[in-house]
Amino acid sequence: MSGTNIKLLPVEVARARMLAEVSPLPAETVFIADSIGRVLAEDVAAVRDQPPYPASAMDGYAVRAGPAARLKVIGESAAGGPFEGRVGSGEAVRVFTGGAIPVGCDAVVIQEDAERDGEFVAVPKVEPGRHVRPAGGDFRAGEILLKKGEVIDPWRLSLAAAAGRAELRVGGRPRVALFGTGEEIVEAPAVPGPYQIYDSGSRALAALVAAWGGVPARARPVRDDMEATIAALRAADADLVVTVGGASVGDHDLVRGAAAALGLELKVASVNVRPGKPTFFGVLGDGRRLLGLPGNPASALVCAELFLRPIVTAFQGAPAVPSAIPARLETPLPANGEREHLMRAKLSFEGGEVRVRPYRDQDSSLVSVFALSDALLRRDAGAPALEAGAVVEVLPLRRA
Repeated sequence: MSGTNIKLLPVEVARARMLAEVSPLPAETVFIADSIGRVLAEDVAAVRDQPPYPASAMDGYAVRAGPAARLKVIGESAAGGPFEGRVGSGEAVRVFTGGAIPVGCDAVVIQEDAERDGEFVAVPKVEPGRHVRPAGGDFRAGEILLKKGEVIDPWRLSLAAAAGRAELRVGGRPRVALFGTGEEIVEAPAVPGPYQIYDSGSRALAALVAAWGGVPARARPVRDDMEATIAALRAADADLVVTVGGASVGDHDLVRGAAAALGLELKVASVNVRPGKPTFFGVLGDGRRLLGLPGNPASALVCAELFLRPIVTAFQGAPAVPSAIPARLETPLPANGEREHLMRAKLSFEGGEVRVRPYRDQDSSLVSVFALSDALLRRDAGAPALEAGAVVEVLPLRRA
């Protein structure tokens, strides 16, 4: 285990050192339905115009623009069933939303403004282009709609499908092995002893890894035993091994020593952040990356947002570095200490601006507070006291 100037690094420096050790995995082609949460490894271009023809935006009558008139209805046009003829002077075609605008027409009169009388319809004055979706109004053939590095969500998937894609080229999914450490950790439905707690951190991290495009694999908690910890690390078949707990330097914190036995080259020894100071990162002798997170659930989840997510997405070709937005503070805050502080907080919206209220109790063991939070309020090391109404930085949390 080696390293110089790796102790108590600022968050941004620590993250940069971690990402410097991560290279994108080989890309793969997947069916579009399987691309949610994946990172594009290619640009996506449209194969044709959308819509491919001028279409009606409303139910009504396709007409030639002009003054009020009484027109003869000579047919109809519906989505997938166009009117094949040509519309002449004094004529109209019944048209439905999405239906092609017939040749000879350039406007639509909505049915509420028209008066049908048998085979005739009375229409008011209408301007050219009224209620018409022009060909290519959404996008044109050859236009780049999605760019390499973007994460596919349901809305981008819809756009890729509209562009004519059945498959997408995406970054490879990193395999992430997770396990908790400590004599006090048990997994439900096991019955905990009087001084044990249920494992919540690694369960939540596995769900986050999956949401970020990785392939999580959870192992049972490892007791405080050096040989057992070494064996668990050695057995983790993954691109990234994530441990929860045992990351500090106490007598019962064995992860670093176990990793050293496997040739760990330490890149980050600790981070100047609260919560999460014991977080460390390095490369094992066989090339696997190792991220050690603190055992307290809130600490582990804060550091997952700061470090684990960027690492998982970097393996896919696009590190998702957290970005802050401004928010108006609803309650005063005392001066901050010597470490950057990420406070669990609740956002609200009032008068067109984002407002934030940090929770009073920021103890790193409180899972219930994290469940209520939808943002992390970020404070610089040594930040002065703030009054209510001050503008602060927040990192929104992705909630379902």
